[in-house]
Amino acid sequence: MHSYWGEAMHIGVIGATGGIGSRVVTEALDRGHQVTAFSRDASKIKESRENVIWKNIDVLDAGSVAAALPGLDVLISGFQPGNAAKDIADTVARSIADPTVYATAARTLLKALESHPRTRLIVIGGAGSLEIEPGLVRADSDDLLHEALDAIGLPREYAAAVRGHRDALNVLRTSNRLWTYLSPAEDIAPGERTARFRIGTDQPVLDADGRSRISMEDAAVALIDEAELSRFVQRRFTIGY
Repeated sequence: MHSYWGEAMHIGVIGATGGIGSRVVTEALDRGHQVTAFSRDASKIKESRENVIWKNIDVLDAGSVAAALPGLDVLISGFQPGNAAKDIADTVARSIADPTVYATAARTLLKALESHPRTRLIVIGGAGSLEIEPGLVRADSDDLLHEALDAIGLPREYAAAVRGHRDALNVLRTSNRLWTYLSPAEDIAPGERTARFRIGTDQPVLDADGRSRISMEDAAVALIDEAELSRFVQRRFTIGY
């Protein structure tokens, strides 16, 4: 496993039962960090690993988030409505029903950080706000969005949620807090941890076949790398093979 030579950090993970969030918890623990894992209902979690504690959180309540911040160096938010890891259809439906939820969560997180301005915030967002060519963002074009959603098997109505993620990024961009936003690759799925990927900023990183793709395991590597290295403070970054 990767070894980290700096100080062990205390990392909070919102959405810690999720596809990416659960892998972020594992990656952080494997590197010797202390983790507080947040879930809507932590009482259901069976956890035997060292250096992780589970707590409840309500990401849409600034008081709940603020209460979670003392002692954390970094808070990584993989917030999704519903429980995407167990029922992706429910999460998709909830995201379509209220696409403003991502911007609301971003505002809540920033509000909570007012009392803890030194805590870093890393938000796991969407790929739709990346520029697919200079000045052209997929989230701004119905045709391009529908094409991408068709390709990954999501309903076209999910375009509203893609734009919701973009709105959350725009909320963060108006803030002077220590935020970072990760746009994952367009195709992100469970896979293997290679720790071999490339990093970009505002354009997707494409492989030799022109595809934007990453495993959830490698997304977790990139997120903990960023927690350790602070390369993209008040900026967005993206990853791909």
